[in-house]
Amino acid sequence: MPEGDTVFLTGRIVERALAGHRLTHTDFRHPALATADLTGHEVLGVRTVGKHLFTRFSGELSLHSHLKMDGSWRVFRRGARWSMPAHHARVVLASDTTEVVGFRVHDLVLLPTGEESRLVGHLGPDLLDPEWTDAHEQAAARALASRPETELGLALLDQRVMAGVGNLYKVETCFLLGVTPWTPVAEVDPARAVALARKLLRANAWRHTQSTTGELARGRRTWVYERTRQGCFRCGSGVRVATQGAGTQGRPTWFCPRCQRGPAPLR
Repeated sequence: MPEGDTVFLTGRIVERALAGHRLTHTDFRHPALATADLTGHEVLGVRTVGKHLFTRFSGELSLHSHLKMDGSWRVFRRGARWSMPAHHARVVLASDTTEVVGFRVHDLVLLPTGEESRLVGHLGPDLLDPEWTDAHEQAAARALASRPETELGLALLDQRVMAGVGNLYKVETCFLLGVTPWTPVAEVDPARAVALARKLLRANAWRHTQSTTGELARGRRTWVYERTRQGCFRCGSGVRVATQGAGTQGRPTWFCPRCQRGPAPLR
């Protein structure tokens, strides 16, 4: 599932393409929205909250979408050939010059802008909220600390604690804290964990290439994430991978036994 920075960047791309423009054509290929028509509405902007995206229109309307594992929003010159098959399109929003297409986007809902919190009000503070304050950081740290016995990796993925962390940033935040993802939350500084997660997402929010090391060259972008073959980027020793979470919530989780202390599954 895309990380919060991917959704944030997607929102900025859609906003840059359509904000300030009036829609000349819309096509909703979703059963619940089959009769919806936003032709004539102006696109006011795009708001992202964690992994949720709201496209806002005149008339106090918002379109909510979620990318989940396979969704994407793509921008095309009006009349140009799409880069994905048309049968994957769920939404088409078009101005005189531009088409923005939501391919395989999920959880589509058209709702009053004032009711957006109905869909995201349960989430913790958004790590990429442009109006982030110390109060947001303290709220996220308190929510994290309230789960002292929970494995840190699972707590970081809980969007009710803070919104935006996915598996990549879970793994890399734990590495930078020097603990394994199976370490209980009680054994780490929750404020530092929140600050590190936010720092990583912010560093990548405006680019497609994700890096937690500060380097953009292939093979040098992460400390331990997907580095089973290359080894730990810091010490060079072998990186282990194990599943964290049960059932469909299970995620491959990388860690360095030398650089990270704490419990881990047996081989």
